[in-house]
Amino acid sequence: MNKKKNAVISCFFAILLSLIFFGGPLSAAEEGSCITSRCHADMGKDKYVHGPVAAGECAVCHGESKKHKDSPRRNKFGAIKDKDIAGVCFKCHEQFETRKFTHEPVETGECVACHDPHGSPYKFQLLSKGGEICFECHDNEIVAGEFVHGPAAVGGCVACHEPHTANYKNNLKAKGPALCFMCHTDQAEAFQKGKVKHKPVTEDCTECHNPHSAAKQFMLAKKAPELCFGCHKEMEKWVSAASVKHGALSTEKSCLNCHNAHVSDIDKMLALPPMDLCLGCHDRVQKRADGTFITNMKKLLEEKKNHHGPIRQKDCSGCHNTHGSDNFRMLREAYPPTFYIPFDVGQYALCFSCHEKSLVLDPETTKLTNFRNGSMNLHFKHVNKPEKGRTCRSCHKTHASNHPKHIRESVPFGTWELPVNYEKTKTGGSCTPGCHKLKKYDRVKKAVNK
Repeated sequence: MNKKKNAVISCFFAILLSLIFFGGPLSAAEEGSCITSRCHADMGKDKYVHGPVAAGECAVCHGESKKHKDSPRRNKFGAIKDKDIAGVCFKCHEQFETRKFTHEPVETGECVACHDPHGSPYKFQLLSKGGEICFECHDNEIVAGEFVHGPAAVGGCVACHEPHTANYKNNLKAKGPALCFMCHTDQAEAFQKGKVKHKPVTEDCTECHNPHSAAKQFMLAKKAPELCFGCHKEMEKWVSAASVKHGALSTEKSCLNCHNAHVSDIDKMLALPPMDLCLGCHDRVQKRADGTFITNMKKLLEEKKNHHGPIRQKDCSGCHNTHGSDNFRMLREAYPPTFYIPFDVGQYALCFSCHEKSLVLDPETTKLTNFRNGSMNLHFKHVNKPEKGRTCRSCHKTHASNHPKHIRESVPFGTWELPVNYEKTKTGGSCTPGCHKLKKYDRVKKAVNK
């Protein structure tokens, strides 16, 4: 009796353990499936499920074995044992086009390095979302800069990179600027229309911009002018050596105050025509570091109608070196900054780059100039003095005036505006500056002055 009772108890516990470990009997829907209440119960419940899993066709990938038919619970799938994972994938998925560059997991047939073969919360059954999966292998320091490229910031690596195979290095979707123009369509349009193109834009945007992140705005490796000097070595030497530097170079935008970094319709990549560019800043009185002031040039030119030749040609750079110079006011050649100066031809190199130097070297003339009394060359007389030679600025306004020959109305003499009081006649003229009495000159009949 006890033996029978013990046998019943043993059988009961065997059934109980079977129910605990294996569950109840399989339903009709579960028969023949790997996904049952007993095994792989969570399989197929992800947001993105592999097609064969969703259809319950596990054998499409794993294959079948005799053991599977005899005992589903102890089955070890056959096909994966061969380690030809890519071969299994390519039974259904079209094999990738052969290109010059192949992503390493694709090359080694490790599809499951990026994709979950059953299901995932992420599109394409990726193991993690966006760039997170890329950084499983790639160093995420590339996006650690203060300014991050939009696609990189949101994990959109595939905006630029092909995840499987590509024709371009680093598995890029396109080469050089063509890749950037896929998103930066505004720049692409401007580039097509522009007449003057910055060389890096025609070759490789990454010469200036980091495609992932950088410490500077717009993913620039450095700010201007250091970035520009990386290529423009001669200009760096020039600016570094110049004793008088253009103030625009030391402001926030530096080179970009005047130059467009990508494309322009104007030579030298200028943002505007030369004079318009200059007057964009020189439209107000500006205080210099030494306490002196720079004239509101725009206002002066609007008020004075008789413009100097380079001004008429809208070419400020005819006289000024726009980056820097060793001369007063960034002038290209020497020009006296003062009212008086002992005469020397070299002091007037700027003027003589256009005007004949004989204008101040010949004491007598009937052709060189109309500023003469009879044949006495009055340019020579004013300039050629051993101590107090009058410089060109004593009588002429170098940018513009309302008088012929750019004659000044007055000239700064210390804190006093010395009046010129110039009057023109048909054959000569006169002036009565504060430094001497009325003086006349006449080209036809020599005037006698006391």
